[in-house]
Amino acid sequence: MNGKAHMNHFDAVVFDFGGVLFDWNPHYLYAALIPDTVERERFFADVCTPQWNLQQDAGRPLADGLAEKIAAFPHLEHLIRPYYERWPETLRGTLVEGVAILDELHAADVALYGLTNWSAETYPIAQARHPEVISRFRDIVVSGHEGTAKPGEAIYWRLLKRIGHAPARCIFIDDSAANIATAQRLGFQTIHHTDAALTRAALCALGAPIMQSTVRQ
Repeated sequence: MNGKAHMNHFDAVVFDFGGVLFDWNPHYLYAALIPDTVERERFFADVCTPQWNLQQDAGRPLADGLAEKIAAFPHLEHLIRPYYERWPETLRGTLVEGVAILDELHAADVALYGLTNWSAETYPIAQARHPEVISRFRDIVVSGHEGTAKPGEAIYWRLLKRIGHAPARCIFIDDSAANIATAQRLGFQTIHHTDAALTRAALCALGAPIMQSTVRQ
């Protein structure tokens, strides 16, 4: 199949980063700090919650986020501080199959953009560790730089204004159902990423010039 014959279905592909291209998980750090699984899950549910982390992703300084939590849970300061002070240990690397998709699209000269919820203070770590991934993108919108985050609509509109494409001409890939729902509401073509093989197949169905599947050893 000649992928270029199908390129009129879209003008750009927009990637989320964490869970699609980057293997980030606070459990990588906290498995040693809180070995008991139930206790660790309670810590993430009640103390260093995803909603709290999202505030830093949306532009709040990490020091302010830590100070707020330590004030609320002073007896847990020894567990709260590592969340950002040892943040590099939560980024294990890249997700090979997701990056393979990115590389194929880049090789086919598809316009690639990033839209990621990421603190402005920790994002440079990913940039420094994985320039080969960052360099694939024509532009990347980072929530921490913008002061607003997904799934709010504002950051999607900022992306569209910067890249100059209509939402209907963009394929948006994200592992968050909430982020996908916003993109759908705004008119993007969407792929809810749960598995790299399924994302690859969905891209092919939308006319992307990549292989339908990869051969595994």
